[in-house]
Amino acid sequence: MARYKDLFFDLDHTLWDFETNSRSALEELFEDYLNPLTTSFEGFHQTYVDVNHRYWEQYRAGRVTKRDLRFGRFRDSLQRFGMQDESLTRTLAEEYVKRSPYHTALFPNTLETLSELNRKGYSMHIITNGFEEIQHIKLKESGLRDFFEEIVTSELVSKRKPHPKIFEFALDCANATKEESIMIGDNLHADILGAKQFGIDQVFFNPDGLSHEAEPTYEITDLRQLEELL
Repeated sequence: MARYKDLFFDLDHTLWDFETNSRSALEELFEDYLNPLTTSFEGFHQTYVDVNHRYWEQYRAGRVTKRDLRFGRFRDSLQRFGMQDESLTRTLAEEYVKRSPYHTALFPNTLETLSELNRKGYSMHIITNGFEEIQHIKLKESGLRDFFEEIVTSELVSKRKPHPKIFEFALDCANATKEESIMIGDNLHADILGAKQFGIDQVFFNPDGLSHEAEPTYEITDLRQLEELL
């Protein structure tokens, strides 16, 4: 087993339960603004998830801007239900950004695992493609901030995972070496392939046990497995 010193974590979908927190925020918005829709919340939610996923893929590829993503995902979702209301779209986009980071659901065993890794003396950091101001709120509100030394966002670096520059920037900030660093994340392309191409080991967090053909250094289905691995 290699001896690592610096652990680099993804945030959304790895520690912070994006799907649960996003759903909670969307339920609030649906109740407050979208009751006139001729669909259930479930219908709206599934549409939004599909549209949002497409926009995030385009954002990671650099084909849309931050504003395009935030506004377009609600505009396109409403259009699928025959609604074209720019004022409502703007309100939903703004309210979602205000509300969602204050929801604090984490993946099972997140706090316990981070506490144990901290006790073992690891230096821990975040590398995230999420937006700068939002990610800092999430970390603070969910009780995660004090575990991490460096918080590196794609907005700060102007490069998104899997681009090597964001990994290089993060290691430089942490004064870490490739040989003693490892990336933990849920996204095979952004986190695992990005880290592998940069030259650091990886832990693929795969809580749903999805099949894949990637070859990460390690793979886990529960964060507590990191305590045995590291």
